[in-house]
Amino acid sequence: MSTSQKDHLKDEGSRLQTTAAGATAGLIARFVIAPLDVVKIRLQLQTHSLSDPLSTRNLHGGPIYKGTLPTMRQIVRQEGLTALWKGNVPAELLYICYGAVQFTTYRSTTLLLHTLLGSDPSNPNKQESKHPLLRPAAESFIAGAAGGAAATAATYPLDLLRTRFAAQGNDRVYTSLVFAIRQIARDEGPRGFFRGLGPGLAQIIPYMGFFFAAYETLRPILSDHWALPFSSGTAVAGTIASVAAKTGTFPLDLVRKRIQVQGPTRGRYVHKNIPEYGGGMVRTVRTILRNEGIRGLYRGLTVSLVKAAPSSAVTMWTYEKALKFYQKLGEAGEERL
Repeated sequence: MSTSQKDHLKDEGSRLQTTAAGATAGLIARFVIAPLDVVKIRLQLQTHSLSDPLSTRNLHGGPIYKGTLPTMRQIVRQEGLTALWKGNVPAELLYICYGAVQFTTYRSTTLLLHTLLGSDPSNPNKQESKHPLLRPAAESFIAGAAGGAAATAATYPLDLLRTRFAAQGNDRVYTSLVFAIRQIARDEGPRGFFRGLGPGLAQIIPYMGFFFAAYETLRPILSDHWALPFSSGTAVAGTIASVAAKTGTFPLDLVRKRIQVQGPTRGRYVHKNIPEYGGGMVRTVRTILRNEGIRGLYRGLTVSLVKAAPSSAVTMWTYEKALKFYQKLGEAGEERL
């Protein structure tokens, strides 16, 4: 096995080091992109735009947002600067847990594939996999999809809480995280915490699969053959991979957000005209297409791509650096023993 091939493998570090690095990456990335995330959610939940005739708008006193920076300024003007971090507590918990589960599952799945396909990443002299088409892009797709699906399912209640907090305006629906959990459990039951899980999984599997496949393909090219400063090849690879994957799966992300705010509190968020969607993902897509057209499925795409770039770049760069840090920490601890 060549040095380049070994660099592609995500079997570096112990399980604990991988988990810690993933959690660290998620925590820092969330702090950086929190305001953009709030703007994205507000735009995704908006069913009308400034270009719609006044006679067709049914806003019930809700705002109309247009563009990333104008929306950000409008939120700050109407709700204060801290409004850009609404939902940050469940979001921080989400990103920490999501990053830990995602990278741990990614690593475990990669090692499992090596075992099943007869390759040994720890022994470069052993015969390569008998299925070369699964390496590296297809292998990364499978491992990335598995990591994304596991992390989405494990942390979904936090994702729903993040969306609902980001969607509420000055008239607060939930006064605290504990209050929100109690109210949802009381009024909607356990299933209330998993509204929109179907489109969430339908989106995250191809998204993370394509993301990791593109990332693992681009990273060695940008790192080994391009003279990018400060090891930024990793960040650039993460950015390109995320933008490509996000564009292809964005409609399912929007559908997930619309379904997450369904229930007894639907009419109390900043957008008070969110339609009632029944029948799951397919029916929601049909309703959006009928009422808003194809562009209705892409509301907030621009800010989503703007958000995806720094988020994925920070996540992957921080993960690589944090993993190396925890590895050195572990080696230092072993030397003392």
